[in-house]
Amino acid sequence: MSENDIMKLLQPVAEPKHEGDSLDPADWDKFLGHCIAELRQVTRHLSSVRNRPAWQPVPGDVKQAIEEDLPLEPQGAEGVCKDIRSNILPYLLGNTHPRFFGWVHGSGTAGGLIADLYAAAMNANLGGREHAPVYVERTVIDWCKRIFAFPETSSGLLVSGTSMANAVAVAVARNHHCPVDVREEGLTLLSKTMVGYTSTESHCSVAKAFELLGLGRKQLRKIPVNRNFQIDLEALQTQVARDREAGFQPFCVVGTAGTVNCAAIDDLQELATICDREELWLHVDGAFGAMAILSDEFRGDLAGIERADSLAFDFHKWIHVGYDAGCVLVRNAEAHRSAFNTTEDYLAVAQGAAAGAPWFCEFGPELSRGFRALKVWFTIKEHGLNRLGAKISDNCRLARFLGDLVDKHPNLENLVRVSLNIVCFRYRIPALSAAELDSLNDELILLLQESGVAVPSRTRINNQVAIRVNLTNHRTTESDIRILVEAIDEIAPQALSRVVQGFEQSQDYLPDRSSA
Repeated sequence: MSENDIMKLLQPVAEPKHEGDSLDPADWDKFLGHCIAELRQVTRHLSSVRNRPAWQPVPGDVKQAIEEDLPLEPQGAEGVCKDIRSNILPYLLGNTHPRFFGWVHGSGTAGGLIADLYAAAMNANLGGREHAPVYVERTVIDWCKRIFAFPETSSGLLVSGTSMANAVAVAVARNHHCPVDVREEGLTLLSKTMVGYTSTESHCSVAKAFELLGLGRKQLRKIPVNRNFQIDLEALQTQVARDREAGFQPFCVVGTAGTVNCAAIDDLQELATICDREELWLHVDGAFGAMAILSDEFRGDLAGIERADSLAFDFHKWIHVGYDAGCVLVRNAEAHRSAFNTTEDYLAVAQGAAAGAPWFCEFGPELSRGFRALKVWFTIKEHGLNRLGAKISDNCRLARFLGDLVDKHPNLENLVRVSLNIVCFRYRIPALSAAELDSLNDELILLLQESGVAVPSRTRINNQVAIRVNLTNHRTTESDIRILVEAIDEIAPQALSRVVQGFEQSQDYLPDRSSA
């Protein structure tokens, strides 16, 4: 084909004669005007986040409006956007709000709007092949290797979050240590049952990974923790020895960098040494805590993380990338690839558009993969790691500030030493029984959420109900912390009244309330 023939093929084609020939707008200028108007609405929503409740329940009529019949005819973009503004935007969980303290949810950034806009326009599939988005993801993974001092030869994959990253890592560890070809034969031919280890404080996604991979929850040994809520290293070594003697095959240890309850970090240096000696795979669940490595103040607490065989962490938590965006790094790239690669003809790596080996689909279970890397790349380039690390340090400073306010408060007490960005405390009245104190703090959490002032969550620390405050929002300030404590003081009498009424109606009621 001559150059002239090629140029003819590249000439713009005529516009479709009928509007229904594609799903594109019939009038692009009108569409642009609509986009600009909606962008104003979204920007206004983000810029005024402090002026709204941190959370509010979804009314019944709104639920009914959302649960509409299956749309068979077009409603138009403007009509659909109106539904979003009326029925969805006002009733969010609230993690963009500076007083959303409930769970380790990221707050996002305004710049993320732009990254998602571009990603939507590209509609790239990051399963593989030869296109620029693949190189963006590779760059992000290379940055992560440098952040965590992993070897250049290690591999990585962007996934939906640490839950998926944990599953990928455990799959690689299982296959690498399995004496048979587990992909071909499964686990049925094993003469020894494979077992792994993690602490009682580890995230539930670790157990889910064992379930998903056919290992079974019972084969994940839950090791007790020490007084600092770290995995007990002596108990771990005892259990490994006991399992070997009983005929099991230990294969991995899952350490935690930032436990979900109180942000404890396991002694990763010692864990790595034990795993080296015992020839076990060390995986680290660093969902949010791993990113503390960006803070000069807490980098030392993560010593040993660079020795892990695999590491899971999220971008959508503590560096504020929009949901969802997680990552897994694997030291042994060949072990990683051999756990997921395939030789199907339609996935054969070739030249031209089918080049770009190795493809990302060879390192995980998904072939269709969105362009998550763009928003990660955008956020890191927009703000820089130094500024992102400074915000992590600031969140930890605010956690200590809250811990100090709790210590000075006559009716509040910390239930665990403040670690990183999580504070677990409770309201305490000496005259109340343990059960009544649990009920009181349950009521306080519920009333705080329903008030819209702040959203803490509930957990248990040493079998006591705790008000759990997590700080992963770059918008939170000292004034937000003070507002939380003031709201607790205002709500406490109502919460106490509810508890008293509830216990008066039960057989557990204690009649002497004179000092309460």
